Amino acid sequence: MSDILSQNEIDELLNALNTGELDVENMENDNEDKKIKNYDFKRPSKFAKEHIRKINIIHDNYAKLMSNFLTGYLRTMVQIEVTNVETLTYSDFNNSIPFPAVLSIIEMHPLSGSIVFEMESKIAYTLIDRILGGREDIKVKSKDFTEIELAIIERINKQIINLMKEPWENVISIRPTLERIETNSQFAQIISPNEMVALVTCSVKIGDIKGMINICIPYLVVEPIIPKLSTKFEFRTIEREIKPEIKKQIEHRIQETKVPLKAILGRASVTVNEIADLQIGDVVPLNTSMSGRLDVMVGNLLKFHAKPGVHKKKYSLKITDVVREED
Repeated sequence: MSDILSQNEIDELLNALNTGELDVENMENDNEDKKIKNYDFKRPSKFAKEHIRKINIIHDNYAKLMSNFLTGYLRTMVQIEVTNVETLTYSDFNNSIPFPAVLSIIEMHPLSGSIVFEMESKIAYTLIDRILGGREDIKVKSKDFTEIELAIIERINKQIINLMKEPWENVISIRPTLERIETNSQFAQIISPNEMVALVTCSVKIGDIKGMINICIPYLVVEPIIPKLSTKFEFRTIEREIKPEIKKQIEHRIQETKVPLKAILGRASVTVNEIADLQIGDVVPLNTSMSGRLDVMVGNLLKFHAKPGVHKKKYSLKITDVVREED
């Protein structure tokens, strides 16, 4: 098809420009909006938006679990919230870590590889001080941690890391274990510097002390479960056929379950003085007659009505009505 305009088409364009039907500035802006976006092959975007969204949801739940645990453990108010989830190279994350810091290297069995749980030194010293009976108004130290301080941090980190199981349960059953703790980022090279990671940043507030916790998740670690890191996967319902033998086992267990069964013969209201004066042989009149029906309770649920009687020289009940209160 030829791109050469005829004289009539040129005249129509000039008339449209003169009358204002065509705006040159709008045409230029449209061309600017269609500019090609540069792609950095050194930093490929391996995490899709839905993957980041799912990681955010997981760690929102994890932050709530940490808040509840630390509030009870430290006996002071602890607030932890996810503030940001972003993708970057591991070198960018590693170079941004100050010294000293608490870097917990965590293995995520059955996934291969490790993640990094970074705790700001300010938060670490606050935890140590609070566990040892101090207050939160401590001064941030710039020196490295002592062996005793690291032992205290290791103990509490193991419990915090163990809380990861529940938030990840909908994606994969993991067994997080603490491999080691480093205070210098140079000794925390778990993957190649150019590998992409998802960085979860959490704000932490312990009393008046505020700090950060970062969770670095390499793409290589979650690559086998990337299809599951989607909000669509979470809400997708999968119908599973229940095997007949499993149905029989469930029915058998239900039928063999023991529940308390009791009949209410009647009720009466008496005073404390009357109870104190009761003697053997006294008669307490009830609100039910001899021919009236009795309430039969299964647990705390009214289930039947019955009449009293004798069967084989034993006091018995004859069921007369079925009450369906559960409906």
